[in-house]
Amino acid sequence: MCHVIGRFPFLIAIATIFIAGSMQGISSSIVSTLAVIFVILLGIFFTLIISKILSKTLLKGMPSSFILELPPYRKPQFGKILIRSIFDRTLFVLGRAICAAAPAGLIIWLFANIGINGESLLTIIANFLQPFAQLMGLDGYILTAFILGIPANEIVLPIILMCYLGGNSLVNLEDSVSIGQILVANGWTILTAINVMLFTILHFPCATTLLTIKKETGSLKWTVLSFLLPTVCGILVCMFTNFIWNLIFI
Repeated sequence: MCHVIGRFPFLIAIATIFIAGSMQGISSSIVSTLAVIFVILLGIFFTLIISKILSKTLLKGMPSSFILELPPYRKPQFGKILIRSIFDRTLFVLGRAICAAAPAGLIIWLFANIGINGESLLTIIANFLQPFAQLMGLDGYILTAFILGIPANEIVLPIILMCYLGGNSLVNLEDSVSIGQILVANGWTILTAINVMLFTILHFPCATTLLTIKKETGSLKWTVLSFLLPTVCGILVCMFTNFIWNLIFI
């Protein structure tokens, strides 16, 4: 669930800029809130559908019972609880996040600063992905940002802004108006915003979640499947939305 919560700021920012920004008054906040809720509910719907499909295919016949054994009651020892919470939970998860984020930060910096024939590797990758991204109603830079943002969903928007501004380091703007102006200047429309929100909620889990899945299941197969299933769903939904939009409005 933590990888979903990490996507909320991005969803809220896009809804605020492109949905609430096109309206005035209290209705704009209500509509943008409903848009975020709808996207989240759509993600839950696809989770249930995929779970149902897996239970009828790959997981068919496997036991699904859950047994919880309650330990004997003992008086809580707050010192031990605090220490275990810090070392067994917080530091452990933080360590995984650092292991994933540090190499990714280096890769992003290298891609933004190393160039071939005057073009950065980031631009070359984005241009390569551009035709496929257009089928999803996105652009190459957006798709590149999602791929490079696998360590943490929170860095997807800074990577997008860095690409558009031609910078060599991550950009973190707090002003939604400035962010909106940059996005619109680089071709974003309401369709782009819708597809970005859909792909944000449906695409692959962050690296920390994938590492946790690998540790808990002990299976590379389920880790890869956890990466591929939501990503394929996100791609297909965005392609379908883009097709229907162009069919109606173009």
